Amino acid sequence: MLNLATILTESAKRHPQKEALVCGAVRLTYAQVERMTNQVANNLLAAGILPGDRVALSCPNLHFFPIAYFGIIKAGAVVVPLNVLLSEEEIAYHLRDSQARAYICFEGIPDMPLGPRGLAAFNAVVDCQRFWLMPSGSSLVKGDMPALFDELMVGDEPAPDIVTQADDTVVVLYTSGTTGKPKGAELTHANIFLNVAQFARLSEARLDDNQLVALPLFHTFGQTVQMCGGFYNSNKLVLIPRFDPKAVVEAMVQEDITVFCGVPTMYWALLHGIELEEAVVAKVRDRLRLCGSGGSSLAIEILRGFEAKFQVPILEGYGLSETSPVASFNVLDRPRKPGSVGVPIWGVDIKVVDEKGGEVAHRERGEIVIRGHNIMKGYLNRPEATADAIRNGWFHSGDIGYMDEDGYLFIVDRLKDMIIRGGYNVYPRELEETLLTHPAVSLAAVVGVPDSQYGEEIKAFVILKEGARADAEEIREWCKSKMAAYKYPRLLEICDSLPMTATGKILKRELKSL
Repeated sequence: MLNLATILTESAKRHPQKEALVCGAVRLTYAQVERMTNQVANNLLAAGILPGDRVALSCPNLHFFPIAYFGIIKAGAVVVPLNVLLSEEEIAYHLRDSQARAYICFEGIPDMPLGPRGLAAFNAVVDCQRFWLMPSGSSLVKGDMPALFDELMVGDEPAPDIVTQADDTVVVLYTSGTTGKPKGAELTHANIFLNVAQFARLSEARLDDNQLVALPLFHTFGQTVQMCGGFYNSNKLVLIPRFDPKAVVEAMVQEDITVFCGVPTMYWALLHGIELEEAVVAKVRDRLRLCGSGGSSLAIEILRGFEAKFQVPILEGYGLSETSPVASFNVLDRPRKPGSVGVPIWGVDIKVVDEKGGEVAHRERGEIVIRGHNIMKGYLNRPEATADAIRNGWFHSGDIGYMDEDGYLFIVDRLKDMIIRGGYNVYPRELEETLLTHPAVSLAAVVGVPDSQYGEEIKAFVILKEGARADAEEIREWCKSKMAAYKYPRLLEICDSLPMTATGKILKRELKSL
């Protein structure tokens, strides 16, 4: 039997009085979290939820999330985490597609009213039989009142011994749906457990680590690497409901944070979006021993700037929802190479192939394909999509990259983001890296836009550094001197901000319409 919830139960046995969760004024020990997750499990079963049933969960980074998450797993059910910013229509789609039998939903705050949206979506889904609402403290929704989450938080019995197999589905993670309707990737107990154990080894995890969790827990990076990984390591997890660089730095100082993981835009915000006194920077340096980056490629200029300021290494990794998520990672006991996302983790193979599936030579670009214990079971109820994504045991990522002679992986770009201008392939990330070396530019995004003459034209959006002065024509002329004639952006716009997802990724599809 391999149940993912064992990582919490074992830590509670070994360190019952150690702090497990900190969220604002809420501070919970491992013994308390274990008891609360047992309550959720028992009451879900009492409410008619059966092992193998799918239970949807919408909640920001609050203590409710891990309590509900592991309670669902202890009941033998399958967690379906949903993005907290989904619209009513999108929630209904996910509930229908996953065939969720229950939905646990945070009521929300004024600018994140999940409860009313969730309730309307719930009422539109015939097969979703139970609904629990996590009250936020504001007035509850009117009308047909669902049961409150408190209903699941009673009793003192241990969780039942639900037998699960290593290859049983434990979580269904929905892809972003940038190329169509979102698909649910089925991850197993073994997928996530082995990923957690490998990351713990590679990051040289310590019992006294305090992790700051600003990554959304509904996303695979924050959910598996930090939440599950933190419980596996018996760490203290400090939850930040919504990323804000000031709140992050304050928590780093107050809670003696040793480990921070983020996406590139978070590192950019910590580097350029907040003014810090040297005494505060020194306090962060005193305890912070390790940072991790993923989600998208971290620009070398941002990596170097952050490491120089805080004197801490950023270890960059690579993975997708379908790979549980970590597939490759930089490690502390091997040299790092600028721009690389490291080497494949134990038990995972990665190669780069051409359009016919043949492996290409070192440093030659192609599609990244992956196989190993981290590959999903498949897309929920989509055998054709599964067969297209996993061919002969290899998962096709849709990412373009190359491997060097030492086995280090480098990400070039997403296959779908590649621009074809006049028959030439142009990789936006390469141009973005160059733009960030301009002394006035702090962040850049490059997209292709329709063009009658060349098929696609290159357009860049840039944010200037605080106090910097430069106009679009000046930066465009600078680009001409740094990039090949077919590459440099003919169109360039200076802006104050860029559209981003809840996980901090730049929404290039929105930029293409501007």
